[in-house]
Amino acid sequence: MNITTVGIDLAKNVFSLHGVDAHGKTVLKKTVSRSKLLEVMANLPQCRVGMEACTGAHHWARQLMGLGFDVRIIAPRFVIPYRKSGKNDGNDAEAICEAASRPAMRFVPIKSSEQQAVLSLHRIRQGRVAERTAQINQLRGLLAEFGLIMPKGRYPAQHHIPDILEDATNGLPTLARRLLADVWARTQQLNQQILAYDREIEHLAKHSAQAQRLMTIPGIGAITATAIIASVGAPQQFKSGRQLGAWLGLVPRQYSSGGKTRLGRITKQGDKYLRTLLIHGTRAVLATLKDKRDQTSNWLRALVARRGYKRAAVALAAKNARIVWAILTRGEEYRAA
Repeated sequence: MNITTVGIDLAKNVFSLHGVDAHGKTVLKKTVSRSKLLEVMANLPQCRVGMEACTGAHHWARQLMGLGFDVRIIAPRFVIPYRKSGKNDGNDAEAICEAASRPAMRFVPIKSSEQQAVLSLHRIRQGRVAERTAQINQLRGLLAEFGLIMPKGRYPAQHHIPDILEDATNGLPTLARRLLADVWARTQQLNQQILAYDREIEHLAKHSAQAQRLMTIPGIGAITATAIIASVGAPQQFKSGRQLGAWLGLVPRQYSSGGKTRLGRITKQGDKYLRTLLIHGTRAVLATLKDKRDQTSNWLRALVARRGYKRAAVALAAKNARIVWAILTRGEEYRAA
């Protein structure tokens, strides 16, 4: 079979394949089980293979690349316009095949298993942080039912919780005291887990030359640096720093027509986690401006006065994204203005 492009609709156990030749004629339509996919693909000629970015996509991409295929992963929102009729596995595979053959299509970089391991660490840590916040909020809400008010903020709240639970004169019923003590114990356990994950991330950053260079940028620490390296992979896939910023959703949303440019708020596309880390880091930079007189600090002060605190934080995050691209692609050190 003279197959040039194959689209694979990934699923849990059953995969749909759609292949076309150089003239776009359908020459393959097949449904295979998970255990038979590599066997079936090994009997096909080496060609371009398209898949949607979903669970397991990077694993199958690495497996197929080992067989010599040119694998491309596509964001699902770029596949939808190529679906001709109702949504089913066969139509999805055909749409993926058509999208993968487009010369101007944007593809998702394929991650290595090591990159996915680092991202797993970040995702698990992120989940533990959210769980700890939920536990503290639950404590605050339940204690308020008994007229016991905790101060705002994670550190002040955790400082006052033991005193509230140990105070026998505050009118807290025995049953509620015991239950809230269990919640507090779970919160302390989460603190220990998050601390262990933070130390693991710092260890990874310490032994990565790229992470060390990124950490010299104001507003980027070990967590942000390791997350960027694991997510971006090969920075050469972006033609410029602005493309990396657009991939992170840090550029204005554009709605231009008739030669008139209309720019709105940031697009918020791409990786929400990375965008959040970059903006939180810039907030730390803004909080420590004080009387600094370097070029960046002067620019930030003027921007805060002209456009406000939040816009200045996003602007610095977009600037840092461009600096990150320059450092990763050129292998240079950060040079402060």
